[in-house]
Amino acid sequence: MDFQVTGLGLDKMKLDSPQAFLDPDEAEEAEGRQLLEPQAWRTYTERRAALREFLTSDLSPHLLKRHRARVELLCKCSYHMEVLPKHLALGDQSPPVLPSSMLQLIDPCKFQRMKKVGTAQTKIQLLLLGDLLEQLDRGRAELDALLESPDPRPFLAGWVLVERRLGDLAAVMDSFLATMVPGRLHVKHRLVSDVGAAKIPHIRLMLSTRMPVVFDRKESVAHRDWVSLRWFVAVQPAAPEQFELRFKLLDPRTQQECAQCGVVPVAACSFALRNLLPGRAYRFTVRRAESQTLVYEPWRDSLTLQTEPGAPPGPAPGRGAQTAF
Repeated sequence: MDFQVTGLGLDKMKLDSPQAFLDPDEAEEAEGRQLLEPQAWRTYTERRAALREFLTSDLSPHLLKRHRARVELLCKCSYHMEVLPKHLALGDQSPPVLPSSMLQLIDPCKFQRMKKVGTAQTKIQLLLLGDLLEQLDRGRAELDALLESPDPRPFLAGWVLVERRLGDLAAVMDSFLATMVPGRLHVKHRLVSDVGAAKIPHIRLMLSTRMPVVFDRKESVAHRDWVSLRWFVAVQPAAPEQFELRFKLLDPRTQQECAQCGVVPVAACSFALRNLLPGRAYRFTVRRAESQTLVYEPWRDSLTLQTEPGAPPGPAPGRGAQTAF
């Protein structure tokens, strides 16, 4: 005998129906079983499990999020052209630093031309990384939607296309990982002119990345008419670096205030900038100074600070030109 439940919109559901007490996933599986023969159902569950494994390991949301963060970091790095002997790998510390005479042997015009090639190659690599990451995001969304489809028949019918899509996405991932590593610059002509030397060194050019320069927002503080600024690089290079600090008064009110801006070369990771106006907002940016090997630096960190208003509570700090710590 069937007892019908009335109220709550359940008057048409019978208590003796097997699906009456199943959660949505179990009910969906029960309906799928009814659409397929037992062997076809086993094939469907195996292929579905394989697809789920691919989406949770090779193309997991966590992995894509980590790759996205790495691409964002690469877009903030600075890119340099390294001059290496052909027998020396990038990062090899033997010898630790090539003598400056190596750069002097390279034809200056050809070297500048190769810097332009390095800039173009870096831009292309960053654009390609963004495009490959979008392909991986779209591919995962497509496969995830297919996995959530309630009807197993289209899934089985299109499995050949699914396998092809999995192979394509695996190839995209391989290309993505390979593109994240700065590559070798292809030199079409000899860089070293005939200098009459008995033996002209064989050299090659490689692109290398350096971590971005970032303001320390906890240690950078504004006072009444001066600011103390600090910045850092996540991975410190072996040799000391030179930096370029820019400052600008926001919303100047007079022609004289428009002169409250400038560029300061700094040979450290901290600086005190004095003779500022009290109670005003200033924007500061920091970057690496131009160097002989720098080819591309698409990003620079920016920080806005407002000096304290009013008269100083005690003796004013020593005045003078911009002074480093």
